[in-house]
Amino acid sequence: MSTLEKSPVYGTEDLLISLCNSVTRVLGVATHSQIHYSGMVQRISKTCLKPDIGCFVLFDGGFSGLVIINFSGQAAMELYANYLLNMGMSKDDLVNSYTSDEVSNVMGELMNQVVGDFTGKVRRELQTHITQNQPKMLVLNKQVQLSVDANLDKPEARRVTFYTSNNNIFYLELAIDRTEFIKLYDFEAQEAPDPDALMAQSQEAPPVPAPPPAGQDDTDALLKSLGM
Repeated sequence: MSTLEKSPVYGTEDLLISLCNSVTRVLGVATHSQIHYSGMVQRISKTCLKPDIGCFVLFDGGFSGLVIINFSGQAAMELYANYLLNMGMSKDDLVNSYTSDEVSNVMGELMNQVVGDFTGKVRRELQTHITQNQPKMLVLNKQVQLSVDANLDKPEARRVTFYTSNNNIFYLELAIDRTEFIKLYDFEAQEAPDPDALMAQSQEAPPVPAPPPAGQDDTDALLKSLGM
C-alpha cells in the first residue's frame, strides 16, 4: 500500500504538457522555426472551432478526448510557407491566401503529425493505446464559432496559447475525460524516434498528391456531424 501512495500520478495537466511538447517538437522540425507556448493554461468550459482556421481530431482507446487547434490566418500562412519551403518548394509556387484549400490541407497534415507524435508518447510512456481519426479543418469567418462536443462523461477542458517565430498566435484546446495514470512498478519508456531522421525519410519519399478539395457534400457532412 505504501508503494502505491508514493507512486507518480499523471493527470490532465501532464497529458496537456505532453501534447504541447508534441506541438512545439513537430511544428519546429517541420518548419525549421521556433514554436513556443505560454507558461499559463486556461481552464475552459467548452471547446470551440474559431476563426480563421479551426482543426480538430478525436481520439479514443485508453482514454477519450478531443484536440482542437485554432490558427489565425497569419499563423497558418507562416507555418504553411515555412513547411513547404523546408520541403523544397519554390516560393513562387505558394498560395497567397489562408482560405486556399492547399493551406487547409497542409494544416491538417501538420496536425495529424502532432497528434500522431502525442499518441506515440502515450503508448511509450503511459503504456496504453489511443487511436485518432483524420483531422477535420474548417475556414471560418469572424462571425462564426462552432462548439464541438466529444461526448465525454466527465470532461476537463484546457486552452494554451502558442506563438510562432514571428509572434503570430494560435490556440490549442484539449478536452478529455477526467483520468489519472498511477505507476504500479518501474519500467523504462521506449526510445522516441528521431524527428530529424523521420523528416529526412519524408523528404526522400516520392511526393504524395494533395487530396482534391472537399466538395459540398463533404462540407455538409462535416457540419452535420458538428450538429449544424
